[in-house]
Amino acid sequence: MSGAAFEGWAILELMGHRRLGGFVREVELFGSKMCRIDVPDAKDPTKNHATQFYGGGAVYCLTPTTEETARRVATLAQPAPVQAWELPQLPARERSGHDSAAWSEAESERPADDDTVDDDNDEEADPLL
Repeated sequence: MSGAAFEGWAILELMGHRRLGGFVREVELFGSKMCRIDVPDAKDPTKNHATQFYGGGAVYCLTPTTEETARRVATLAQPAPVQAWELPQLPARERSGHDSAAWSEAESERPADDDTVDDDNDEEADPLL
């Protein structure tokens, strides 16, 4: 294979743990070569579901394939960039100065969070730390 950058439909495996299908190309970001994958939407083939970038060290395997096969693999793995449970709730003091109606609307859409982090450490500090 020549030293030309790859561009085409492929199945991308990352560190052996994630498998994505889509249109792959090499791009340069921040002075480094990276792998860009455009994952097509499973419901609307005219749209991209997500675009993600990975460093070369994260690529375990790249299998060039047909568009049909890459799209089929893409329907099995539709990456979600951010999940609601990943976003911590901001304390009230950090919300001041913002439109309270917008915050109220956002809070009403947020799922209940039973596993909140207790920032108030009521126990004595560990003397070894």
